[in-house]
Amino acid sequence: MRVKTFRDLLVWQKAMSLARGVYAATGTFPKEEMFGLSSQMRRAAVSIPSNIAEGQGQLTDKAFVLYLSRARGSLCELQTQAELAKSLGFVCGPEIAHLLEDCDEIGRMIHGLIKSMAVSRDSSTQQK
Repeated sequence: MRVKTFRDLLVWQKAMSLARGVYAATGTFPKEEMFGLSSQMRRAAVSIPSNIAEGQGQLTDKAFVLYLSRARGSLCELQTQAELAKSLGFVCGPEIAHLLEDCDEIGRMIHGLIKSMAVSRDSSTQQK
C-alpha cells in the first residue's frame, strides 16, 4: 500500500531533519567556504528529501526506486563531504558524528524501502 503523501514517509522526515542539521553545521564554516564545501553539503542534503518526495510523487514504483537511488547517491556524497569538513577542521567531532549517524540511519531506511519495493514487485509478478 502506498502512502498518501511523501510527508508520511519517516525516511523523508528524517532526511528533512538531516538537511536542517547540515544547514546549522555549515553555518559555522569559514566565510570563504560559502560557495565551496558549505554550498556542496547543503545541496546534497537538500537533494536527499527532495528526491524522496519527487519519487513518491511518481506514478510507478519503478520510478520511485530510481529516485530513492538518487537520494542514496546524494546521501553518500554528503557523507564524503562531511568527512572532508571534519578533516579540514570546519566542524567538531561530536557534531559531525551525529550527522554521520543520521546519514547511516537514513541510508538503511532507503535501502530497506528499495528492497521492500523489489520484494513487493516480485510477489505481485508471481501472483499473475
